[in-house]
Amino acid sequence: MRKAACKRVTGETDINLEINIDGTACAAVSTGHPFFNHMLDLLARHSLMDMTLDAKGDLEVDAHHTVEDVGIVLGECLRNALGDKKGIVRYGVSYLPMDETLTRVVMDLSNRPYVEFRVPEGTPDAPNFPLSLCEEFCRALANNLRCNLHVEVLYGRDGHHIAESIFKGIAHAFRQAATIDPRAAGIVPSTKGTL
Repeated sequence: MRKAACKRVTGETDINLEINIDGTACAAVSTGHPFFNHMLDLLARHSLMDMTLDAKGDLEVDAHHTVEDVGIVLGECLRNALGDKKGIVRYGVSYLPMDETLTRVVMDLSNRPYVEFRVPEGTPDAPNFPLSLCEEFCRALANNLRCNLHVEVLYGRDGHHIAESIFKGIAHAFRQAATIDPRAAGIVPSTKGTL
């Protein structure tokens, strides 16, 4: 089982996270922000990872620090749980429809962090979760997981559906990329011999 636990304490947040990549989609998430809880529960459910998260942040300011720091800790935990990445597929692709919304997420567990986040001009926010927080989460996750992450909302009109399609898309792309390919057992998926 690929498991990890991480903790982060700052002047703005106090976060404890345990994950099991090879889990059964069992999530116990508490961030103090119901919509963010919903997004993280979706991420765990659709990636099939187990996640136990207790995050306390300065939500009286806004949700920015909590969302960013959870992304940091989740990325770090996933990177630790993946270990040397021997045998993984490495790449993941998801086209995620959510009613009128379609989002494409492409991930490379390359150990080289890079994020491309694209949304059409005028894309609406969810009622209590600005779209900028989705981007902030993606950047924090990718920088600490050290993955190449491309997220593009192809179209959509409902802010809730847009955020949901992003988080579900990340879940499906990660699930595919982190899958162990039996034909590649013990092999690092790179001609360099390391990621």
